[in-house]
Amino acid sequence: MRTAFSDALVAAAIADPKVVLLTGDHGYALFDAFRKARPDQYINCGIAEQNMVGVAAGLAKAGFKPIVYGLAAFVPVRVLEQIKIDICYENLPVILIGDGAGLVYSHLGTSHQSTEDIACTRAIPELTLLSPADRFEMTATIELALKLQSPTYIRIGKSDRGDIHNTPLVLQPGQLVNTRPGSGKVAILATGSMVRTAMELVDQGLDAEVWSVPSIKPINREQLAGIFHRVEGVITIEEHSVMGGLGSLIAEEVSSIRPLPVCRIGVEDRFSNYCGSWDYLLSEHKLDVRAIKDKIDIFMENSLSHVK
Repeated sequence: MRTAFSDALVAAAIADPKVVLLTGDHGYALFDAFRKARPDQYINCGIAEQNMVGVAAGLAKAGFKPIVYGLAAFVPVRVLEQIKIDICYENLPVILIGDGAGLVYSHLGTSHQSTEDIACTRAIPELTLLSPADRFEMTATIELALKLQSPTYIRIGKSDRGDIHNTPLVLQPGQLVNTRPGSGKVAILATGSMVRTAMELVDQGLDAEVWSVPSIKPINREQLAGIFHRVEGVITIEEHSVMGGLGSLIAEEVSSIRPLPVCRIGVEDRFSNYCGSWDYLLSEHKLDVRAIKDKIDIFMENSLSHVK
């Protein structure tokens, strides 16, 4: 997924000299190919993320197409005011990349974990919010963001979980993508790293259709209506807080389209207790496959016991 990310940036910069990449002192190998191919379109703004967003806004007003890269704990969370005022208020074509979203930087502690970025960015007008699940969705979201010519935040979670799709795809704003068929009784809507988890649950015997949600804002309400009118219950899974994220969005849409039982699975309203590996943090927050299955079993028993 990270290779697809790098390749998409390089391709965009080669195709259009107005594309510029800004980073907050990220000098590691991820951008070696970009610096080699288009060194004049690469700007290291230093560890000054708020200033970096202001620089991107100025470049956008001068006709450039800035792509701002940082860790999700810093872009967008640290620079939220600058995103709101400098970029979105003037509807500037700036693409914001938040890498390591969720619990990925587990060993660096709460300062580097980002489980609130969807909630923060959903509320900002004019800002599109994309959340790819694999390399194909990564390429498709970059291509979509460049076409939109408006403020866009792309959330990158755990990047090495394998492919969700078999072939490249083209995404439309708001589009959901079906990754596993089901009986039509229960639908799982997942985003980012948790799409793979949802598919693992189905592979282990859970009878549910699985939908990847690479576009969180906007989201296709017609597609949602089709799902809601077909199923008896909805489950959301995200590596993000249960407050304000995908689960909250789906609950809002369910309430206005067709009231259904909704099981929201994500990080509860607390910080991590300890540092450790990503797998450890998933276990601590009960986002590993076994814990999620237990939550779904309880939901099915308590809310969907009539569904056979």
